[in-house]
Amino acid sequence: MLHQITQLLAPGCVPLFLSDGYAPYLTAIVTHFGYWVQPPRRQARGAAPKPRWMPLPTLLYAQVVKTMRRRRLVAVKHRMVFGTQRAIEQVLATCGWTINTAFVERLHLSLRQRVAAMRRRSATPCKSEDSLGQQLALFQAYYNFVLPHASLRQALAEPIATHGSGSAKLWRPCTPAMMAGLTDHVWSLREVLMFRVPPWPQPQTV
Repeated sequence: MLHQITQLLAPGCVPLFLSDGYAPYLTAIVTHFGYWVQPPRRQARGAAPKPRWMPLPTLLYAQVVKTMRRRRLVAVKHRMVFGTQRAIEQVLATCGWTINTAFVERLHLSLRQRVAAMRRRSATPCKSEDSLGQQLALFQAYYNFVLPHASLRQALAEPIATHGSGSAKLWRPCTPAMMAGLTDHVWSLREVLMFRVPPWPQPQTV
């Protein structure tokens, strides 16, 4: 995942990272956002010290460490791994956010609710990576084109009366694909499954 993120970033861009206390995240982040440093010699004789891999000075990384007791959340602590708390909060303040992992946790819950193979205790595991990739591709299309997001809904200029005695519609449902300008309406699942994907360029054989 970190490798794919680095390929999408602008040259020289070092993003702010927030995660839980899972240890491998630190290794993956430093691997992609670090540089070699040659320590100075402390003695005139002997072998030169080996270079060390160090995190970039501009790297900001904080962890949200949760303490569970009897399957209940009892404490939440913020651990500053790289950078100061003030620097991290200043970056988040531009978007009105605070140090948290709510966005990725919401995505994980959405995945577990709609992709059976990704549940923690599932009776329908995938037998191959290919099969899991196909399920995730279908979920991605459904999540972005079919599922209206309450946070993206748009207020109507004038209420629209509904059939019957129901209250008038005040909001226009909106999906991420609509907000990105990829479509102008909420798709149905049938529309997604029947959509003909244009063929991608095939490698030329000599």
